[in-house]
Amino acid sequence: MDLTSFPMSKQTQTLQKQTQTSENFYDVYKQNVEKYFENAVDSVPQNLQSFASIQLEWYNAWKTTVISVISLQKEFAAKTGINTDIPEAAKTAIVDANKQIIKAKSVQNQIVQATASAIQKNIQTWNNSAGAFTDLNKNILQSWISTFTQPKN
Repeated sequence: MDLTSFPMSKQTQTLQKQTQTSENFYDVYKQNVEKYFENAVDSVPQNLQSFASIQLEWYNAWKTTVISVISLQKEFAAKTGINTDIPEAAKTAIVDANKQIIKAKSVQNQIVQATASAIQKNIQTWNNSAGAFTDLNKNILQSWISTFTQPKN
């Protein structure tokens, strides 16, 4: 008995159509790519917060360590009678060097911000151009298809 001769119910036809649609490689691929990027975009704020928190913890730990070492060395010098007086020229050199280090760090931060901004603008340009490239590629593809396919009579 051939079951293909029996008419299908509307529900069966709809289910069959959904199955056929969902089995299209490109539709399935596109759906999964969209889900991936939705998830990736949703995690950006959390990741940025985590990285910022780690960086702040690192600076705090570093500062605490350096301050502790200074304190320990100062106590050692006091208990052993080591003279810790510093000449004015050395003090000036240390303070001036620290000012230059802070300025360099500020310039470094400005470079990082400018670079990040330029990268973001380049990515935006790429994203804005993607549609135009897709249209161009579609036109090229259509031209090739029409050139290499025989018209059906």
